[in-house]
Parts: sequence; C-alpha cells; structure tokens
Amino acid sequence: MSTRDRLAAARAHRSQTAQSHEMSNMNMSSHPIRDDQVQQDIGTTPGFLSEVVSIQDGIERMNANVAQISTLHARIMNVMDQGQSHDVAQLDQLATETRILSNELKERIKALERFPPGPDLQMRKNRAGLVRSKFIEAIQNYQRVEQEYRVKSRQRVERQLKIVKPDATPEEVAAVAEGGGQQIFAQALTSSSRYGESRMAFREVQDRQQDLKKMEETLAQLAQLFADMGMLVEQQQETIDIVETTARHVEADTEKAGEHTWRAVLSARSYRKGRWICFGIFLLIIAVLAIVLGVVFGKK
Repeated sequence: MSTRDRLAAARAHRSQTAQSHEMSNMNMSSHPIRDDQVQQDIGTTPGFLSEVVSIQDGIERMNANVAQISTLHARIMNVMDQGQSHDVAQLDQLATETRILSNELKERIKALERFPPGPDLQMRKNRAGLVRSKFIEAIQNYQRVEQEYRVKSRQRVERQLKIVKPDATPEEVAAVAEGGGQQIFAQALTSSSRYGESRMAFREVQDRQQDLKKMEETLAQLAQLFADMGMLVEQQQETIDIVETTARHVEADTEKAGEHTWRAVLSARSYRKGRWICFGIFLLIIAVLAIVLGVVFGKK
C-alpha cells in the first residue's frame, strides 16, 4: 500500500475515533487522553497514522489560534479603552486554550515517539520527526507573535509616559514597563495642568503593564515547551540509537551463530570421514594379517 493510501486510510480511521482525540475549542473544555489508550491506538500502523493526522490537525488549530491572537493584539493596540474589554477577554480565553492545546500536543508527540521495534520503524521515525518539526515551528511562530507584541507594548508605555514626563530617562521607561512608576504618574496627576490627558495615559500604562506581565508568562511557558521538545529530540535519538544498535548486535550474533553452525557441520563431517578412514585402515590390517597367516599356515 502506498503512503498516500495509508494516509487516506488513516484519515478514515480517525473519522471514526476522532471524538477520543478531540481537544478543546473556543466553547469546549479539554479532556486529556489516557496514556494507555493512546499507546494502545498507536501500537498498530493504522492507529499510528491516525494519531499523526490528528496531531497535524491540532497543530493547524494552534497556528490558527496564534493568527487570531496576532489580530487581537493589533486591535487592542489601536482601540481606546472603551473598546478593549471584549478583545482582552477574547484574547485571554484564546491564550488559555492555546496553552492547553500546546501542552496536549507535546504529550501526544512524546507518546508517538515511543518507537516499538518492528518492520515499520523507519516509517514511524519519519512521520514522528515531521510532526515534531511542525510543532516546533508552531511554537516559534507563537514566540515571534508574542515578542512583537511585547516590543509594541513597551513602545506604547514609553509614549504614554512621555505625555506626563517628556524628559523620562530610559531607566524610568524600563521601570514603568516592568510594572513600577506609580509615583511618576501620581506626581503628574497632582501637578500637571493636563489632568485628563495624564489620567488617560496612566490608565493606558496600567493596561499595558498587565499585558506585558501576561506576555512574559506566555513567553516563559513557550520557552519551557521549546526546551522540552529539544530534550525529546535527544531522548528520541537515543532510543533510535539503542534500537539500531540492538538490531546490529542481533544481526552480528546471527552471523556468528551461522558461522559457528557451519564450523560444527564441517567438524562433524571431518569426524565422520576420519571414522571411515580408521575403519578402512582397520579392515586393511585385518586383510593383511589374514593373508600373512594364510601363507604361513599354507607352507606347513
């Protein structure tokens, strides 16, 4: 069966068992899959290919979530306070869903890469490696989106700070971006003639500070996820090396066993041949003795 046919069969198999693999979406909670259930499914080639297709669908869903997160970032940066609450709530919900989804994908890929020895080992290795690469790309894309938003949020904080304090130093800007700087705005609100503008700037900075805190948490989680996948690559390679080493040892042992068997056969043949030679010599000696005795007694 060709690879395309096997994937088609896998998609058909997955359509019958998709409910057991389906993860959360915007309106549904996530239900983790038990390790023994997954392991039982992917032990067979159709089950393995079905799981590969399901994980690929999950990665596509993760990329779609990240694209929507990027869109919400842009809207939040361009909309004033009155229009931000709905977008912020949707962003929080989407970020939570994507975090749950990414963690589940990581665990499922880990289960996928527990290669059992068998004739389809190379196929499993190639498919699992492809899925892992796509997942790592999705993580890196999410990191890029969050890093870009962090840069823009810091720039927004700097602009708002300089409304109330045009001569703010880089250190003061950094302090405000990290969640401090309340005294700067408190002083501006009590002494500035532009009270309304200063108050709006302060509220904007507070919102950006909360966003930056959430972004730092998300980036830390993504960094850990990326590190876990890196460790998985090393562990998976170690597993492959062990399997390949074991296969080479088995092959070498088989060759040695065959060689020893052949030597035993040759030894047995030589032994049987030696026995026949000895028996022939014995018969020849008997015949010579018989002739000698016959000649001697014949003369008498």
